Amino acid sequence: MLSPKSAETVRATLPAVSGAIDEITTLFYEKLFAAHPELLRDLFNRGNQANGSQRQALAGSIATFARHLLDHPDSRPDAMLARIAHKHASLGVREDQYPVVREHLFAAIAEVLGEAVTDDVIRAWDEVYWLMAHALIAAEKRLGREAGVRDDAVWRPYRVAGRVQETDEVATFLLRPADGAPVPASRPGQYVSLQVQLPDGARQIRQYSLSGQPDGGLQISVKRVAAGGPSGAPAGEVSGYLHTQVHGGETLYVRPPFGDVVLPDDDDGPLLLASAGIGCTPMVGMLAHLAATGSRRRIITAHADRSPATHPFRTDLRRLTGKLADATAELWYEEGAGVEEEGAGRETGGMADAVDAVTVRSGLMDLTRLAIPAGTTAYLCGPVPFMKAVRAQLLDSGVPSAAIHYEVFGPDLGL
Repeated sequence: MLSPKSAETVRATLPAVSGAIDEITTLFYEKLFAAHPELLRDLFNRGNQANGSQRQALAGSIATFARHLLDHPDSRPDAMLARIAHKHASLGVREDQYPVVREHLFAAIAEVLGEAVTDDVIRAWDEVYWLMAHALIAAEKRLGREAGVRDDAVWRPYRVAGRVQETDEVATFLLRPADGAPVPASRPGQYVSLQVQLPDGARQIRQYSLSGQPDGGLQISVKRVAAGGPSGAPAGEVSGYLHTQVHGGETLYVRPPFGDVVLPDDDDGPLLLASAGIGCTPMVGMLAHLAATGSRRRIITAHADRSPATHPFRTDLRRLTGKLADATAELWYEEGAGVEEEGAGRETGGMADAVDAVTVRSGLMDLTRLAIPAGTTAYLCGPVPFMKAVRAQLLDSGVPSAAIHYEVFGPDLGL
């Protein structure tokens, strides 16, 4: 991978680069958007730029890739690269944008580190950058070909055929191709990129998990992002627009489904789907697929929410669990757990089975209370602190790290 000379230089300078990476990435984005304001307007998520999560994700990926090249010189961090490639393919990142990123990233490195950035340092880190860039470009081209994406038809118009208000904060939108042609194939757990034109003319893009794929359409569910929170982030531009302006009949622009956190076709082992809040959207899509295909796997669905009233797809979860041969649902509510009917029986031919399919508890999710079968594969989705806590619980319960998969809404800051 890395040449011996470059590996030596990267190893010597990695502590300095890592120590200044936040400053470097902040300056990089300032330079990039000053030179190319259209990228902030029409490609990058302005909300993630405002709260700093995009900068953290870039910093983490660069440092992780460089460290992997040093520690494992004969391999690449393929899991990380696949995650990024799916995000890029979904957004429509182009090959000709990589040299633009390189130009402004290296200008930021030189400005922050000053005289420490010698010609040898530039050559070594340039090698790191292009090893990562070329791997991503190749993966993104392959994903685009597999999805049938043509350069002259990047965004496809879809008509909003229906809207369902799941909770006060979450709405589901049914989208059908405006041209009447078939929807692209998707796998349970994938997401689509959706582009909307906002009042200021910006064409902002957001990625939403498929919460179902009804005949002839796609289904996404969107939580309205309020301003505030621990980071003082602004209100969600696109989620706010969808909630207030899109009620049916409008045209939205969508790219084909992408995403690497998906149910494999050839696995029949035990399965655990753990989510919190709006993180239930890919999980209900997976559960719907399992029910439609008549899966006989042992399935545990675990969900945490503030209350039954804020839990999207609460009724769907009961219905789908009842359709499966060996499925149970475990619910945790921080408040109002008593409102939720406890111990609902599994539906079998219109009659309730003696085995309770749904269990409701108060407080925060604690998977150590469950009997998790050996050989379980787990999928997690929700806020990063939630997933960190749940991942630790699964590891304590004996689930190996390789069997725990997760989906992050927004830039992947890692677990």
